[in-house]
Amino acid sequence: MKKATATTTPQTNEPKPKPTANKKPVAAQEQPTGVRLQKLLAEAGIASRRKAEELILEGRVELNGAVVTELGTRAELGKDHVRVDGKLLQGVQEHRYFMVNKPRGYVTTMSDPERRETVVDLLRETARKSGRKLDVRLYPVGRLDYNSEGLLLMTNDGDLANNLSKAANSVQKTYLVKIAGNPTGEALEQLRNGVMIDRGRLAEQRGTRRDRVLTAPARVELVRRGENPWYEVTLTEGRNRQLRKMFEEVGHHVEKIRRIGYGALTLDVPMGDFRELTTGEVQALSRAAAGKSVQRKQKLSEHAQLKKPGQKTGSRGAKPRF
Repeated sequence: MKKATATTTPQTNEPKPKPTANKKPVAAQEQPTGVRLQKLLAEAGIASRRKAEELILEGRVELNGAVVTELGTRAELGKDHVRVDGKLLQGVQEHRYFMVNKPRGYVTTMSDPERRETVVDLLRETARKSGRKLDVRLYPVGRLDYNSEGLLLMTNDGDLANNLSKAANSVQKTYLVKIAGNPTGEALEQLRNGVMIDRGRLAEQRGTRRDRVLTAPARVELVRRGENPWYEVTLTEGRNRQLRKMFEEVGHHVEKIRRIGYGALTLDVPMGDFRELTTGEVQALSRAAAGKSVQRKQKLSEHAQLKKPGQKTGSRGAKPRF
């Protein structure tokens, strides 16, 4: 009888695999440093973040001698050289905030291709005539039409300006509106509950189909009777020429618009003048930008109230008097 022989595993020269626990970790991919250029430009007081993006896309920004057109590009002040229209950025500016009482006849832009006067021109001239020093580059928050007047915010804080723009539909804005003719009670209820208006410019049609949108509920209160009455209107929207379109939709032409409230702020400076906001007012704007509720002062200054009949409140192309 043969003896059973034990089988043996053949030996190979292949190396044994190393335990996975001993594998070396793959090196992490190097991340870009610095902040996005558009934010950096906004912090430097050049423009709002949205406008800064336009500057980059237009090829007006250089980083270390090379033109930049990509919005994701990052940079560090103090390490990188950033130029806008050939001018070197000196660093982050101290944030400043101003309330302006804009007259009719000024555009709320930094410059105008039609060479109309801007709110920047207004501030420079007002500061010069009143002997005040205004050594900071400011830009408007939101818009007021060329023919509208009243409360306008101006700042060099790009983040707050950007946040307020994003929160436009949650920040209350109050206006005095003079219209032609007397609307019916039914028309006023339409305005209060929401009315269909055209998007874009007045009476604009896109192709053969009008692009329409329903406005949010608004507060509409009569403040002065007459053949051309005044109404106080509070909106939580900021659509293009919204007030004019709303009243046109119910058959009434808007003759004058004056903004007297923005969030917790109420207009309290003379026509064409400006003042710097307090710390508390800036904090209230920040809360409004975050979608939080803020309360406006109940008592209005004389500059936020209607003048006596026949007394002018500002006219097209009018210059501020000092």
